[in-house]
Amino acid sequence: MNKQESDILNNLLVEPFINQRILSETSGHSLGVVNKCIKNLMKEEYLDDYVRPTERAREEFRNKAPQNAIILAAGFGMRMVPINTQSPKALMEVNGEPLIERIIKQLHEVGVMNICIVVGFMKEQFEYLIDEYGVELIVNEEYSSKNNLHSLALASEYLSNTYIIPCDIWCDRNPFHRHELYSWYMVSDLVDNESNVRVNRKNELVSVPERQGGNAMVGISYLVKEQSERVKERLMVFDNNSRYDGAFWEETLYENDRMIVQARVVHANNVVEINTYEQLRELDEESNHLKSDAISIIAKTLGVSDSDIVNITVLKKGMTNRSFLFSCKDKKYIMRIPGEGTDQLINRREEAEVYKLINGKHICDNIAYINPENGYKITEFLEGSRTCDPDNVDDLKACMKKLRTFHRQKLIVNHEFNIFEKIEFYESLWNGKTSIYRDYTKTKENVFNLKKYIDEHVETRCLTHIDAVPDNFLFTLDGDIRLIDWEYAGMQDPHVDIAMFCIYALYNKRQVDRLINIYFENKCPDEIRIKIYCYIAACGLLWSNWCEYKRSLGVEFGEYSLRQYRYAKDYYKIVMEELNESK
Repeated sequence: MNKQESDILNNLLVEPFINQRILSETSGHSLGVVNKCIKNLMKEEYLDDYVRPTERAREEFRNKAPQNAIILAAGFGMRMVPINTQSPKALMEVNGEPLIERIIKQLHEVGVMNICIVVGFMKEQFEYLIDEYGVELIVNEEYSSKNNLHSLALASEYLSNTYIIPCDIWCDRNPFHRHELYSWYMVSDLVDNESNVRVNRKNELVSVPERQGGNAMVGISYLVKEQSERVKERLMVFDNNSRYDGAFWEETLYENDRMIVQARVVHANNVVEINTYEQLRELDEESNHLKSDAISIIAKTLGVSDSDIVNITVLKKGMTNRSFLFSCKDKKYIMRIPGEGTDQLINRREEAEVYKLINGKHICDNIAYINPENGYKITEFLEGSRTCDPDNVDDLKACMKKLRTFHRQKLIVNHEFNIFEKIEFYESLWNGKTSIYRDYTKTKENVFNLKKYIDEHVETRCLTHIDAVPDNFLFTLDGDIRLIDWEYAGMQDPHVDIAMFCIYALYNKRQVDRLINIYFENKCPDEIRIKIYCYIAACGLLWSNWCEYKRSLGVEFGEYSLRQYRYAKDYYKIVMEELNESK
């Protein structure tokens, strides 16, 4: 039975046959298709001589009827900034109704009551749905590092005759039915250059070359048991392969150059995927979730209305913050919103003090707004700027010259960044848990043994950036360099900035020595070089402890975390070797 025949049979189960013309109108198929389908369905004994569904047809409906639904709602929804800092995407309201509640109600309307929701980010906000709608929650603990393929894998035991639904969909008409006869994946009639598939004449979903345009992928799917078993097998294989950590569950539907399910095409106006703040605004400009603190701050700071804030685009998620780019009155800005656990890591009053001191000195980017209480910050976007390439010697020379010029100003603030106190502080944030590294105690002891040498060789202390890493040096179109992100800045030995640059760039010792030579213009005394090695060890342990805290919040940094711990161990050994040779 093909899709057209299934559609005709489904219509006849809902409404008795009157004539072919009416059936054509209700099914959406041409009169010729309707006549052909009726003939074939009679031949296969799904319809009797009076064009009524037979017992065989009713048995087919019973065997393939929807049994349950899985809603995927674990992710950050990063493109929804600034909304996603206050609410999960699934709980955004359209016309006063949360997206996920609308989906649940539409499922209930067709008799699907067995619903499980895979949650992760802000999972506690979904708890009320258990009592309100009788759903089951499945927690994806790895939502920050894996995509929804992992979410579906966690719920794979529930796959049977199942609807699979993304949480960010708003459907004008109910997309679900009491009766389904085949597996399908929903796409719209809208052409989307980011789509991987298009619908061919056989109603199959075939792959298209990247960026050549296909049918926009809505994401709702229905799987009958046969296809569910195949998807389940692939989920188990893919989920155990780190290559698929960032994959969407749709990867399991592809076989050769097409999906293993049929297409279900809907009009783009009837189903809306809400990925951004502006898409929500287009759908419901009165939505309560448009009343964001961040948007209100922007409007007040720039003296504009909310509607003047356009082209909102999430920037790459930083290690500490979430930031987004936006336009207002033909000018671009960046707004920073602090990330998970940031209030524990950074003193925003001290940061504001630093920005007040360096404002107007052409050291940093131009600040339009900074809140010393919550860390919200608005800066002017430097059009056409680029970050430092840590492998480009010319870039390094320019950045180290900028750093030297800044250090020589010997600016003073009322707070310090004490590396060894911060190591202890970040460790305290583990709440009594031991390190994930088995030799942490010995590594920490070795690093702290370097403190005496450091203290004996500090020549001066002044305002130091602390986070002077390649990504924070911006080369502007006018030939200037701006040093951004002063969250950790405080009084410290300025040579710490050299060590920080090296460990963020993941430099080996040869590259470390090259950067030291560039900063000191080939005039670095041996004892200062050794001191910088000490800082590399100490700062490596510092950021390793920082990563361990962030890890407890569900934020992973992969190789970066492991390499920081290696710096702590390796550069302690290097310092010991250097000191032994100098005796």
